[in-house]
Formats: sequence, C-alpha cells, structure tokens
Amino acid sequence: MPFDYYGVLSGTLHRHYRDQPDTQGRWFHVNLEVDAPAGRYHCAIDVDSHKSNVGVQWKSFTVDAGALGPAAALAPGYHDLDSTPDSGAMDYLRHPELTDRTGVLFRRRPPSWLQELLDLLGSRPWHTGSNVDAAAALETVLAPGQRVLIFGEPFTDDPEGDLGMHNVHQNQGDPEGSQWWPENGIWQDGATVTQRPDGRYDVFLNKFSSQADRTDSGGHPVG
Repeated sequence: MPFDYYGVLSGTLHRHYRDQPDTQGRWFHVNLEVDAPAGRYHCAIDVDSHKSNVGVQWKSFTVDAGALGPAAALAPGYHDLDSTPDSGAMDYLRHPELTDRTGVLFRRRPPSWLQELLDLLGSRPWHTGSNVDAAAALETVLAPGQRVLIFGEPFTDDPEGDLGMHNVHQNQGDPEGSQWWPENGIWQDGATVTQRPDGRYDVFLNKFSSQADRTDSGGHPVG
C-alpha cells in the first residue's frame, strides 16, 4: 500500500555531507541537515541503488515558484500532503512541470546530436551514472543558509525520536516481486528543491533504473 505518511519539509539548509564508504553497505546517500521550528532534521537523499545491479538516474532543472503549487508558500516545518494533484505533492510521471517533455516521443535516449537540440528546446531527460556522479549533480544546487523543500516520507519509527525525511526519490513503478512493490503509489514521490537568490527553485529528482516510467492508478508498472 502507499505510504501512511507523505509530505514536505520546509526549512533552512544547515549543511550537507556524503555517507562514508561502506557505512550502509553499497547504499549511498547525500545527507542534508535542515533547520525547522521543531529542530534539525536529517534528510537522506538516495544517490545509489538499493540493489547492486540496478543503476541510479537523476535530473535537475529550474522552475518558477508557481510550478510547485501550494508547497512553495508553506511556512517552515514539516507538512503532511495528500497524495493528490492539487495538494503540492510530487509525481514524476504526472506533474506537468516534472516530466520529460519529449517522453511521449522517445522511450529510449536519442542520439547525442538530437539530445543537444532537445536540451535547447526544454527537454528534461534522465541522466545515468555512478553514485559519485549523482552526488556531484545534487551538490551543485546545495548551499548552506538557503531555503529547501524536501519531499518524501518522515521518520516515524526512529527509536531515538530523531527528526528526518527518507524515501526522497521516486516512490512508484517498482517491479512486481520486489520488496518495494507494496509501497508503490502515485503523488507520493520524493524530491529535493532549493530556492535560488532570484526566487526561483532548483529541482533535483532521483530514481532507480528498475522503476518504470509508466504506472497505473496504484503506482504499479504498466506496459
């Protein structure tokens, strides 16, 4: 079933750091410490696969505040979001400002010459690389003191009661038989969003190559 709790943390970035090698097996995160009225939150951004043979993918782009809907105007703190299009929730496959605008035409990555043209026309393709590549891409939009919005699932079972966010990645399209299949759902995707000095927002999206780019109303793969 989809997440019991899904929402967005609005706060100020204190710092970020990468996991040390092998601290979580082969899983790798960029960790953000975000200050909000309730305290300092630990936000774990997945930039590596949960399975060694599955790659990570990401994309980043800039949008106006209006593209984020109600989320852009939220006060500092954690806010639950309904998994609906008008709540401010994220959905990589359905939100009109998040999708690859050429996805309807191309199901595979086009040739390099065509990709350069598509980039000029506003395409938002997925990039594939190592965890180091993904971490470096995320870090280009992180700066201490900036406002951030972290979409995902709040920690609810931390024995020490620490504040935090996880599942900050696509949360739908996991294949049948995987341990994450039961958590598939629409309008519950994670994302890292940072505000620029000019008031616009940099959006960083991340997913795993095993996750489908077409899903049904339950968030399960189709096609």
